[in-house]
Amino acid sequence: MADVKITVVKKLANRDLADEYGNDVKLPCDSFDVGDEFVVKDLRMPEGFCSWAWADIQRDVAVLALGGSFDWVRKVGTGIACCTDGFRPVVFKLERIER
Repeated sequence: MADVKITVVKKLANRDLADEYGNDVKLPCDSFDVGDEFVVKDLRMPEGFCSWAWADIQRDVAVLALGGSFDWVRKVGTGIACCTDGFRPVVFKLERIER
């Protein structure tokens, strides 16, 4: 099983939704900074990673760790995934680390 590198590539902020529906929502997400990197080993959530974001992207991480790819992504062994926080989603690049 391969390791997978997770890189934070973008943080979004839906101010209009937060203003209308949120309850003191901090925008954008303060759990990550663009450029943060994490390495997934043995399909375990990396230390310091947001458990909510992990729940959203772990299936994509598993696909890459187990040798799969995504047909809609140009580079084999790479994926783009995001957490499903509607107020402040974070976008991650996933890359299989070949040994």
